[in-house]
Amino acid sequence: MSEKGGSSTSRFAGLHLVARLVALATGAPRRVFGFALLLTLAALAVVATRFDMSTDTSALISPTVPWRQHEQAFDAAFPQLRDSMLVVIDGETPELAEDAAIRLSDALAHDAAHVRNVRRPDGGDFFNREGLLFGSDQDVRDATAAMVKAQPLLGPLAADPSLTGVAGAFSAMLDGVDNGSASLSDFAKPMQSLASSVDGRLAGKPATFSWQKLLAANGAGGSDGALAAPTRRLLLVRPVLDFAALTPGSAAGEAILATAGKLGIDSAHGVRVRLTGDVPLADQDFASLQENIGLVGAIMVAAMLLTLWLATRSVRMVGAIMGTIILGLLVTLALGLLAVGRLNLISIAFIPLFVGLGVDFGIQICVRFAAERMRKPGAYGDGAPDVRQALSAAAQALSAPLTLAAGAIVLGFAAFLPTAYVGIAELGVISAIGMVVALLFSVTVLPAVLVLLDPPVRDLGEEGGIAALAPLDRLLVRRRKAVLGSFVVAMVISIALLPLVQFDFNPMDMRDPEAEAMQTLADLTRDPDRTPDTISVLAHGRAQAQGLVARLAKLPEARRVLWIDSFVPEDQQGKLATIADAQGVLDFTLNPFTVAPAADDAALVATLATLGQRLEAEATAHPGPGAQEARALGAALTRLAKASPASRASVGEMVSRPLTVMLDQMRASLTAEAVSEQTLPADLARDWRAPGDLYRIEVVPAGDTTDNGVLTRFRAAVAQVTPAISGMPVITQAAASTIAWAFVQAGIIAFVLVSGLLLVVLRSVREVAFTLAPVVLSIFLTLGTCVLIGQPLNFANIIAFPLLFGVGVAFHIYFVMAWRAGARDLLQSSLARAVLFSAFATGTAFGSLWLSRHPGTASMGKILMISLIWTLICALVFEPALLGPPKGEGRAD
Repeated sequence: MSEKGGSSTSRFAGLHLVARLVALATGAPRRVFGFALLLTLAALAVVATRFDMSTDTSALISPTVPWRQHEQAFDAAFPQLRDSMLVVIDGETPELAEDAAIRLSDALAHDAAHVRNVRRPDGGDFFNREGLLFGSDQDVRDATAAMVKAQPLLGPLAADPSLTGVAGAFSAMLDGVDNGSASLSDFAKPMQSLASSVDGRLAGKPATFSWQKLLAANGAGGSDGALAAPTRRLLLVRPVLDFAALTPGSAAGEAILATAGKLGIDSAHGVRVRLTGDVPLADQDFASLQENIGLVGAIMVAAMLLTLWLATRSVRMVGAIMGTIILGLLVTLALGLLAVGRLNLISIAFIPLFVGLGVDFGIQICVRFAAERMRKPGAYGDGAPDVRQALSAAAQALSAPLTLAAGAIVLGFAAFLPTAYVGIAELGVISAIGMVVALLFSVTVLPAVLVLLDPPVRDLGEEGGIAALAPLDRLLVRRRKAVLGSFVVAMVISIALLPLVQFDFNPMDMRDPEAEAMQTLADLTRDPDRTPDTISVLAHGRAQAQGLVARLAKLPEARRVLWIDSFVPEDQQGKLATIADAQGVLDFTLNPFTVAPAADDAALVATLATLGQRLEAEATAHPGPGAQEARALGAALTRLAKASPASRASVGEMVSRPLTVMLDQMRASLTAEAVSEQTLPADLARDWRAPGDLYRIEVVPAGDTTDNGVLTRFRAAVAQVTPAISGMPVITQAAASTIAWAFVQAGIIAFVLVSGLLLVVLRSVREVAFTLAPVVLSIFLTLGTCVLIGQPLNFANIIAFPLLFGVGVAFHIYFVMAWRAGARDLLQSSLARAVLFSAFATGTAFGSLWLSRHPGTASMGKILMISLIWTLICALVFEPALLGPPKGEGRAD
């Protein structure tokens, strides 16, 4: 086996900088190391004062892209809709949901430390008062008829909205049964419902009672009518954000949940409160990133250290490489912050890029250094001169390939700068800086540390290579055409699979689906009335808005179109007349002159006992429909009369609180007035009309919004009407096109730049092809594997391809330059050992990201592992077969 790498550098006089820097570092190791420490301390100061990171995925795309400009224009017109929290309140009954929304919104409005403002987009005074007007004429007639029909029940309840009043209402019902104006069957459902709720509370269960459901079930229209009271209410909160924290909204979110807990708005009281929206999603995204970061980090470091030790068999060399990488990483972070201002979810990936390529440089130097020392018997005495000589020889051999590899990688990263994908462009800037830092530290700090540590070198085999790979070396020579043919077949299959590559750039799919904010969002997505998958349209002027609404409403892909006029009910005159008639009948019923004071417990016991006995008697006297329900309610009230005062208080709260809510809503609904755009509440109007005569139009999709095909057709249909659109369906689909084109554009630029550099240095089109063909092949193979395993590309894992390009270019440059220098048996050389363990170190360390609880990070680890496996196979199998015997020697089949 022969490795003549040293002679290859003689042809590249301009690339001897590495050798000179190594000589400088080994000549004054303490000064070089001391200067590196000072530089690192300065970098730490920069990081401490300037560190900033954004999780805003929308900012990953250039603001000059048309769809981003539409998004920004909309956000500028309606800034109150951004950086918000959506509080989702689900009650077991409509009254519980409404009562929780009222009390929680009132409490949050007074919490200036955590809440800037709070609004009720689906409720509040306006909708309570004018809500009936938004139904059809028939809906209004049915709703008012149901209230009038319930008048005998409502009168006693309004006069005494307590458990005593409820008992009085049921006594009045029984009076109707006695005088023949009613029958027990007329009240079967109310009796059954109240009996079940009382029994539940007495059994210690969180039982609830709904007057609205009860009246709706017994009145015209039914509980499923258009005006049926919802059990879900929403609060839109603009929180006070603490941008000094990694989770700026966590304090506000905790305060909201704590306030709900203090008010008894929780599952124990039949209400569930959850948070979602921009702020909670981003906060919980960071939380999932941090959830098992300790385990992932420990595995990453352990894998890296183990692989480095296997490569060098020296604890001191492992320490030298890791120390150099840590110092260089801190300096790169500082320079990156100075260059781009702040990190984002993509540019933070400079860390695996820097470490992966930094490890490669370090392993190349240390393995070659060990090989050079083993060539010098007797060099283990004093050691210092031999260390310098070995490092000098290693530098002479590696000067050209290391410099050329670093230069090619820098150009590859710089290719992303002109693209519209800002996230990857900033990653390119930082990574390009990092490659310069990694190379400089690898040829200055690392040699200096090696001189200071004077690591003993163990026998790594002949010339530091891997003798066990000799059979593979021979096989690649004998079966060269067969090996190349198999790779051609694999490439053809991969290219055929390219149209099947999935691009999932929905930022929601990169978040932890188990996080509560994500689960709440998914729940809302399944709710057709509250789905977040809507498209927002910005219209300039009322005339344009009217025209767009008319055209959008005709789209079969649109379920509903909302704008400011949607909050001005149609046909108000007839509805108002119907409401006024009901108000005339129910005014004194719902607004009695006096309200009875709360009865003491002794009086309540007597009332309940008397009603219980009467219900039993009526059931006996009137057998048939309703008798069973009367008997059940009588038994429940008798047990309640014998229970503790606390139990009666609990049941009283269960029936009186929803009763108060229902009565208040009835009173408000009967005071409806004519609505116009001018009389809309200021906050509501501002959500739909902005200064400058700008109008917001919201288009709700038809069909299953969890189906990407539905959303794709929806977005395309709306875009045919107007391009001035934004919203989640727009962002996810337009981002995919923008990112895909950015990678195509960057790939072309990188290919041209790197090819040009290699051509200038190598002066051979054939050798340039030998260098880049395996890189292109490994990219195709990685994409084909993604198709086969069903792994889509997303915002996070797509950064594996810059790493794949960087590592691949470096590996193949090493082999091509060794081959052109006359090296034979490449797989048994120290170069192959360095490449093998460099790939292992990067792959196993960053493959550990696969274990992350964060889906985006886990998919990044998966793609990194797959890409590095193919890079290694292409470097150690395809590249040697492609190169064949050294120049001037015959080629075997």
